[in-house]
Amino acid sequence: MNIKPKERRFALVSKSRTFKKIVGDFSLSDKKVLDLGCSYGEYMVHFGPSSIGITANPAEVTIGKERGLDLRFGNVEELAKLNLPNDFDYIWANNLFEHLLSPHAFLMHLKAISKPECTLILGVPVIPYPFSLTGFSKFRGAFSTAHINFFNWRTLKHTVEAAGWVVKDVRPFVSPVSALDRILKPAMPHIYIIATNNSSFSYSADKIQEWRDVEHYKALLDISDKK
Repeated sequence: MNIKPKERRFALVSKSRTFKKIVGDFSLSDKKVLDLGCSYGEYMVHFGPSSIGITANPAEVTIGKERGLDLRFGNVEELAKLNLPNDFDYIWANNLFEHLLSPHAFLMHLKAISKPECTLILGVPVIPYPFSLTGFSKFRGAFSTAHINFFNWRTLKHTVEAAGWVVKDVRPFVSPVSALDRILKPAMPHIYIIATNNSSFSYSADKIQEWRDVEHYKALLDISDKK
């Protein structure tokens, strides 16, 4: 049977044990979720009915709307232009972070649309340890030709924290036993960061001094000043 590519994506997500575990652990089917880089909405169909998805592909918006989903056209690196509400329970961004021109600025701008109790679920393909695992195709996801940012699980965690997010967990969600899941994470090719918005975050005095008279950084300084 010939299944159209978009239908295959919905089917693969529905069958994913990892995704089912994440949805169950965080009750995402009942939550208002902002799905960034939402594609056709294959994840969104499993989120709460008031969820919103953002994609830069107009065709994906059309297909999502045909399914009754609230998909909107926009660039996730220009969130300030999208007039989004700030009442999301969760922000879901999977297989997106590694494609962004400015990951740090992206995380900072997320803070501006996140209420204090909002939780970020950031899924990113990472470089496993030991590096020799990348000799197997299953472990080379981080090196896709479309990717422009590269992390291991530790550098990913530090990158998120440096933008004023409190990391609550770092897991691949491949094992139903959470302790085993965390033991396995260094070798896993895909990691999820679970983090909440630190509303009291501010850049260091040295960074403020470095940036304060440079217009390019004004928006980021303004976000960190809103405590």
